[in-house]
Amino acid sequence: MIPFIYAAEEKCFATVPAAVVNGDTLFTLTGGPILIVELVSVCITANGAVASTLQYSSTPTVGSAKTISGASGSLISATAGTVVRLNPTALTTAPDIVTAANGGVVLGGAVANRILVNAGTITAVVGVGTMTGTWRHCIRYKPLTPDSLIAGN
Repeated sequence: MIPFIYAAEEKCFATVPAAVVNGDTLFTLTGGPILIVELVSVCITANGAVASTLQYSSTPTVGSAKTISGASGSLISATAGTVVRLNPTALTTAPDIVTAANGGVVLGGAVANRILVNAGTITAVVGVGTMTGTWRHCIRYKPLTPDSLIAGN
């Protein structure tokens, strides 16, 4: 029984920092559905002068792709330490952006909503062009089956 208890505990995963282009796979989900507790992207090296935006999407192994957020505001010249945070108010709500000048401190959402996604991928939808800075994507999640896991790309 102990392995099943561990399997049901909240988990987290982070990617290696990289520039982000439209359609990049951020995370691969296997084994079953998960409940997203937090999903954030942290700017590691400054973004360039392209007015790019970031949106998150889920592409299940079975079924159709669906965006799980609206598009963020412009990330033009985002500096290292800027944070983009999924806001689970609705699937159309834009992610919150907190600049490094504000300490990158993000207040957790005061909503009971959590987004459930099936096995497949979570991808970046980048508007306008490549995000030229490097970004690290972090997810905290609850597996909904003992086999639900996330791997990065």
